[in-house]
Amino acid sequence: MSLRELVHLNRPFNVPVQQRGRFGQSLHSLQEEMNDLFEDFFSSNGLKSWMAPMGSAFPSVDIIENEKKFKVKAEIAGYNPDDIDVSVTDGFLTISGKRKEEEEEKEENYLRRELSYGSFQRTIALPETSNCEEAEASFKNGMLTIDIPKKAEAMQKPKKVTIKK
Repeated sequence: MSLRELVHLNRPFNVPVQQRGRFGQSLHSLQEEMNDLFEDFFSSNGLKSWMAPMGSAFPSVDIIENEKKFKVKAEIAGYNPDDIDVSVTDGFLTISGKRKEEEEEKEENYLRRELSYGSFQRTIALPETSNCEEAEASFKNGMLTIDIPKKAEAMQKPKKVTIKK
């Protein structure tokens, strides 16, 4: 037997190589399934579908500070202002609300149903410089705005200290 026959240099290139075990294939298929799972989860539609039940539990907020006050804006579209409660206690701002499910019409055929119903609550810690007693809230076009003024001592301008030469 020649070396050329042992090394298989004369075999054609289109002959498939048979794998002995399925271990490599199972790891590869597991990796593909995990990749698909992460792609589905982090895609724009996938993440929204995973977050849909939680979206009603935690409304999105912006928290803004200037020299005189703190402003909290919460996106609560589709809620009736009478069904929203805002309270400030012990340095915490709590926004809660409830949306009741409307009567489902029997004659309608839903192709997709994404609107969520139920209650939510969001609690935000406030800084010690906030004057919780004078907090005010307003609701317009699905946006809840809460203004919390700062305490008088927090609004004092710093005193300029001169350096002696």
